[in-house]
Amino acid sequence: MSSFYTEEELKALPLKSVGKNVLLSRKVSMYGMSRIELGNNVRIDDFCFFSAGEGGISIGDYVHISPFCSLAGKGAIVMEAFSGLSSRVAVYSSSDDYSGASLTNPTVPDIYKKVVHGDVILKKHVIIGAGTIILPGVTVEEGTAIGALSLVAKNVGPFLIAIGNPLKVIKERKKDLIDLEWKLKNELP
Repeated sequence: MSSFYTEEELKALPLKSVGKNVLLSRKVSMYGMSRIELGNNVRIDDFCFFSAGEGGISIGDYVHISPFCSLAGKGAIVMEAFSGLSSRVAVYSSSDDYSGASLTNPTVPDIYKKVVHGDVILKKHVIIGAGTIILPGVTVEEGTAIGALSLVAKNVGPFLIAIGNPLKVIKERKKDLIDLEWKLKNELP
């Protein structure tokens, strides 16, 4: 038996949609499957955790999600084509208020909590380094690379390389990948 679901098994899962050439590990945990979309040429490795709230989780074409990644929250989480997450990345579209002004955690009734929700959008060709945390309401623009162990708490512009906590832009990222995408889409049989 393969460590990935077969095409027939994938079609039997209650996912919102699933594309072609999808490799989904049998060791992935998914909650709210009816709100999860997987594009074409997607690979999701072992021990990932998806909890799709009202906004859902949308994974575009040619996306790789490495082991031990977590995508969770009430807001939408969108990974556009050719984006990717290195190991142990956590993407949150919801977060408790840590100020002490309210109680925290899912066992507490909502009237005693102050949870922040915000869509997280990773545009085309975004790559997120290992151990990085992305907070609610963040958009990482096209072509940007975020270095390992970073905290992304605000929007990041296009074609940049940024790293750290607080996140700092260290230089611009090359745009060669746009031509390579065109070649991939137009030169393959």
